[in-house]
Order: sequence, then structure tokens, then C-alpha cells
Amino acid sequence: MRTRCAAALLLICAATGPAPADSLYLAPAMVPDGLRILPPPPAPGSPAQRADRAIFAATRRLRDTPRWRIATADVTNAPLDRYACAIDRHLTPSIAPALAHLLDTIGTGAIVDPVKTHYHVPRPYLGTRAPICQPRTAHLAANGDYPSGHAANGWLEGLVLAQLFPHRATAILARARAYGESRVICGVHSASAVTAGWLAGSVTFAALQASPRYRQDLDAAARELAARPVSGTAPNARQCRIEAAALAPRPF
Repeated sequence: MRTRCAAALLLICAATGPAPADSLYLAPAMVPDGLRILPPPPAPGSPAQRADRAIFAATRRLRDTPRWRIATADVTNAPLDRYACAIDRHLTPSIAPALAHLLDTIGTGAIVDPVKTHYHVPRPYLGTRAPICQPRTAHLAANGDYPSGHAANGWLEGLVLAQLFPHRATAILARARAYGESRVICGVHSASAVTAGWLAGSVTFAALQASPRYRQDLDAAARELAARPVSGTAPNARQCRIEAAALAPRPF
């Protein structure tokens, strides 16, 4: 979860630790209860869990393919880079600071984290020697599979960007879906955890609409983009074609 301390609250943050980014937009009373909204993870031995395991095994065959490389990049890439082809613009924080601030401040941790902690589902690669696309750290292993925070945040970012670039909404949301699928291809989340992450992202997006501070920052980003409608550079056309070809087949 991303964190940020407002300058006016610096002393408070120093004393109590950084506030979750979610809290800048959603007071605790505004945060929907993910445990009541998200379905439980698949039960051990259930058809859904067997399907998760089969998808994990099948997607190991994507190792060293262009789709695997996208999944690897999706572990750490930034939204403005990730969605450049989808919005047909490569923006940077210096070009679009209000948009960068908005994307840096939104987050799904307030909904996702309690669900992860409650169920504490092991990640699918644990107990196997199967390849995954990021390091097998102790932190990764200790952080539960269900739901996927990457998928939740990626879907939330996609919905926000679709608000700001409605004429590019289809491409943006298709890329947001692919970002969640990258977590399955990477081998660090089950398909059911990604599906739950998408739901968590949608729930967070709905809650944000009632936040005056979110609406204020969204409007600031919209004004910024309207004032400089052709700001930023065109994304690399060749790279966008490679990305489109790699993302076109459904991975599972």
C-alpha cells in the first residue's frame, strides 16, 4: 500500500507513523467491509481450488515468452508507464503532476488487507519448484494470496484513468484486466485471488466517488489534462504493437 504524509501533518505522522494513502480519501467509516463483500476463497479440495491449481500449472509454460516479460515488468512498473499504450500518451509526473498525485494516493489496502489477514491463503507457488517471475522472498511468502492487491490496485487505476480518458476506456480497462492476469502468469497469485482483486478495486472505486477530496483531486487532474491535451510523448509504436500481440491471447 502506498503511503504519504501531508506537510501539515508532518509532526503527527512522525509520531504515529505514516498514514495509509487510502485514508487521505476514505475515512474509516467510508471504507466498505471487504470481508462481507468479497466471496471467500475456494475451499480446500473444491472444484474452484482445483481449477486454480490447473491454471497455475498451465501458465508455467509461458515462461520466457513476451507475455511472461510483460508480467515481470508489471511487478514494479508505474501506472503512467504501464498504461501509455492504452491512453496513447506517455506522461510523466513532471508533465502531469496532478494525475501522478491522484494515482499515487488512491489505493485498495483498506479493503484488501483485512481480507488477506483473515484468510491468509498460501500463494500458489509455495511448496513447488515451479518458476515465478519475481524473487521468492520471505515477505512475498508471508503475504497472503487472496485477494490480489496488485490486481485490485491495477483495476482501480484503470477505472480512474477511464474517468479521465473516456475515449480510451476500452483500451485502458483491457490493460487493467491484463495487469491482473499478469499476477497469475507470474505465479504469485491464483486466478480466484485476481478475480477477487478486481472486485475489491471496483468496490474501492465506488466508495471514492463519495469522497470530496478524491473528487477535488480528480477534477484537478482533468483540468490539467484539458489544459494540455497533447502533452506528453507518443508511446513507442513498435513496443505497443508487441504488447498488443502478447496480450491478445487469453492466458487462461
